[in-house]
Amino acid sequence: MAEADLQRFLRKVEQLNALVASLEEDPLLRQTFAACVDHNQVVQLARSWGFEIGRRWGEASADLEGSMAEAPCRSPFGLDPEPLLRSPLPPAGTERVRELQRGSDWRLDLIHSCEACSPPQFWYDQSEHEWLTLLRGSARLCLAEPDQMLDLSVGDSLYLPPHRRHRLERTDPDPGTLWLALYWEESVGEGRPDPARITNQ
Repeated sequence: MAEADLQRFLRKVEQLNALVASLEEDPLLRQTFAACVDHNQVVQLARSWGFEIGRRWGEASADLEGSMAEAPCRSPFGLDPEPLLRSPLPPAGTERVRELQRGSDWRLDLIHSCEACSPPQFWYDQSEHEWLTLLRGSARLCLAEPDQMLDLSVGDSLYLPPHRRHRLERTDPDPGTLWLALYWEESVGEGRPDPARITNQ
């Protein structure tokens, strides 16, 4: 473990210990905390009380993301593309999709979600394979046939085979949830990953 990673881990432990101590001292805080229904609510509530516990292992800090956003991003062709982590935040309740690359039978999208969810009764039912991973934030997906509820965080990846119906239940508020999604068409004799499998990096 690098020294910077160790220091980051120790700071998070200190914040968690301080939060636990405050919950033990104040029954009202404990009751409010217990009413949270997911990790995102826990992180937001803790932050409102002055505790920063949201960073997951491998997730860049806000300071690091800021420094990355300020640094110039140059391609070998002399272009200055929009850095991935500096993707403009879409309005609350929406998503912004940016196509990064495309081939004859595949495409790679960057998806930035802000408090987004699928409309009631709406299900994605696409003919393409889909593989996705989270670069920032968290999300909850609902899958059908068989029914599954999946909570994803930074570093998790998920494969969805064609016509595996799914819907988005929630994503994070500002700075939002950032996804990398790869879509490709069926090819004869291709190897297939296990359907709806989450991989933790």
